[in-house]
Amino acid sequence: MATYQGYLSELRHEPEAPVRYYLKVGEHRIALNRLIGTELRFSFLGERACCTCGRKVNKLYGGGYCYPCVTTLPETDLCIVKPHECHFDKGTCRDEEFATTHCMIPHYVYLALSSGIKVGLTRKNRELTRWVDQGAIKAIPIAELPTRKMAGELEMAIAEHVADKTDWRKMLRGVVEEVDLFEMREKIKQVVPAEYQQYLFDVEELYEFTYPILETLEKIKSIGFDKAPLVTGKLLGIKGQYLILDCGVLNIKKHTGYKVEVEITEAEEMTA
Repeated sequence: MATYQGYLSELRHEPEAPVRYYLKVGEHRIALNRLIGTELRFSFLGERACCTCGRKVNKLYGGGYCYPCVTTLPETDLCIVKPHECHFDKGTCRDEEFATTHCMIPHYVYLALSSGIKVGLTRKNRELTRWVDQGAIKAIPIAELPTRKMAGELEMAIAEHVADKTDWRKMLRGVVEEVDLFEMREKIKQVVPAEYQQYLFDVEELYEFTYPILETLEKIKSIGFDKAPLVTGKLLGIKGQYLILDCGVLNIKKHTGYKVEVEITEAEEMTA
């Protein structure tokens, strides 16, 4: 039996076929794909630490941040989840240097298919990571905007016609509404406001993703360490930021900063 202990980080992955996943537990990096079908045991050790400053706290926010960090860091500002509400030009940005390197740079607006079709945005050259994190099986970029705010404004305009949310339960069950993304792109062009037409482009490549899944669950039950400090189950698959266990699904990103002990029934070393 192999045992690892440390603070959890969100799942890392490489967009191969299928997607190759890694679990970060402290300094350990565990290759997960070869553990499909293996019994895993997670023991929450009762400690939580901020993913940025390392402060030990009783409660974490926004995927692993302590309260002081979530209320002061630029990456946790409201405009990160609502880019169209960027306030850089108002002089109230939390960190102008961060904005220059993360927000005032090209962003893609895209169409992705996970449970159904959705519109979203991501920094250019980060699109593969974004799509895999959302459990997308197909995706195409449809526009390139010079700033995050402009991408957010276009996303909002398109969201009046296409959903901007994913049904995570359907995504994990593999229930997908079949949609031709290229055909949908042509329809969207007709409703995009005139000022954004110049940023639309036609990419011919359809990005497709497959995930390491042995079997799906009939009923999706979310499990977490706050209610169940001990989680034991067979790993049936991985998709997005979720481990699919025979006892339920565990959102690893949601538990960033939780200190755990992970026990694997396989005796061989699994770190990579």
